[in-house]
Amino acid sequence: MTGKGLRAAATRVLELSRAHRLQIATAESCTGGLVAAALTDIAGSSDVVDRGFITYSNEAKRQMLGVPTATLKRYGAVSAQTAAAMAKGALKNSQADLAVAITGIAGPGGGSEEKPVGLVHFAAADRAGRRLARMRRYGDIGRRQVRERSVAEALRLLQLLAGKNRH
Repeated sequence: MTGKGLRAAATRVLELSRAHRLQIATAESCTGGLVAAALTDIAGSSDVVDRGFITYSNEAKRQMLGVPTATLKRYGAVSAQTAAAMAKGALKNSQADLAVAITGIAGPGGGSEEKPVGLVHFAAADRAGRRLARMRRYGDIGRRQVRERSVAEALRLLQLLAGKNRH
């Protein structure tokens, strides 16, 4: 998705969230705040975006989001379980109604046979208890491309959850 495409997707998320009076929190690892940046790049987003957590290290995931040490040890930072715990922690530690979490391996290094470069886990959650999870294997397509595609997927998840909320 191009810059224009990401902007359009972020605009849709903001409009849908605004229509349903929802606030958003992001919990980002491999994207380093790019989802929050895509949302806040649009003027007027402050009525929708509550906060963003950049939790690049395991310690940040534990301290800022309450991701259990046991989850990180058993499944690793790049896992569906950690992404789910990050989304849950973002809701718990914010005023947001919706949260999205991203954790992955953007590359170029850091991958393994089990968890290759380009593997990204996503989780989205809302206060009504709805949960969405996705896993993408983008491949070794370059750090920038992995991160951009991850932002696009996170925005899709937020759009799905926002569309299911009725306040």
